[in-house]
Amino acid sequence: MIGKLNHVAIAVPDLAAATALYRDTLGAKVSDPLDQPAHGVTVVFVMLDNTKIELLHPLGENSPIQTFLDRNASGGIHHVCYEVEDIYAARDKLKAEGARVLGDGEPKIGAHDKPVLFLHPKDFLGTLVELEQV
Repeated sequence: MIGKLNHVAIAVPDLAAATALYRDTLGAKVSDPLDQPAHGVTVVFVMLDNTKIELLHPLGENSPIQTFLDRNASGGIHHVCYEVEDIYAARDKLKAEGARVLGDGEPKIGAHDKPVLFLHPKDFLGTLVELEQV
């Protein structure tokens, strides 16, 4: 069902410093910051040959990333994202097998302008999983 690893998302307390670390220290190509008000985040994409790193920084008072950073002041891995061909079929199969889909269970448009869903970390070895339709 799952395809390629689309990205690993890292919550960061200082987006400029994190961007500089990937760009200047590691020599990666990075995007400009992109505000995603619907998700309460500002993102920077680190482009790699085989996947992406998504740097997440809180945007606004109700950002879920701020909640994460309140518990993990230095930041850290927030979620992994896997590609799926049909997000509805993936959702229905996972729910039938007992997995919990977060929110109302309906896909939302993610930072890559594609439908996404998040799966409960308690069902996936303590890891928040995002599915993105390709």
